[in-house]
Amino acid sequence: MSLHKTAIVNARIAPMLKIRAENILNKTGLSSAEAIRLFYTQVCLNNGLPFAVKIPNKITQKAMRDAELRRTQKAKSVDALFAKLT
Repeated sequence: MSLHKTAIVNARIAPMLKIRAENILNKTGLSSAEAIRLFYTQVCLNNGLPFAVKIPNKITQKAMRDAELRRTQKAKSVDALFAKLT
């Protein structure tokens, strides 16, 4: 495996996804290029994706939609949240 950094990866992604991801990466001290290198390294070490890829179940899909639409629950504590949900 060559350590020379001469290959280029191009990908089109949604601008807001790029901004959000880069903000998180900056907080961890990683550049986009370093994050991609890290991901590719993990793909090679795992001989596949370094995480499980699954289709979310219906309950998770609804929770994701509700979160996107800001339909979430607020509570002062975990106990208060669970009491509200039951």
